[in-house]
Amino acid sequence: QVQLVESGGGLVQPGDSLRLSCAASGFSLDYYAIGWFRQAPGKEREGVASIGSSTSSTYYTDSVKGRFTISRDNAKNTVYLQMNSLKPEDTAVYYCARVYGRATNGALVTAYDAMRAMAQTYNRWGQGTQVTVSS
Repeated sequence: QVQLVESGGGLVQPGDSLRLSCAASGFSLDYYAIGWFRQAPGKEREGVASIGSSTSSTYYTDSVKGRFTISRDNAKNTVYLQMNSLKPEDTAVYYCARVYGRATNGALVTAYDAMRAMAQTYNRWGQGTQVTVSS
């Protein structure tokens, strides 16, 4: 069964850190760009960070730049989101998504373009993992 499973969320205080994991099963992550999204209560889902099938390409939304780091371990078929200096506004359910890492012409898809594609087309959202930042 092809699926992405998110884990690692929790209740933390402002300034704390968490590392989220997105574990793939039923397929190899090697050929896919992966994105992290989040959805807070009453708000639309937003893209947070993405990484291309080549690790040289990453993208972060402005609100998390300098605090979050996305990485991948293809040997473990897992993508991570290291979140430092967490703020209450980071509170949300976090999801991961995938898109094929190459365009029809064979060129690598950039992390930014992958994020846009996932936001527009991905429809196999999992349960997500809850992150709550509160004092």
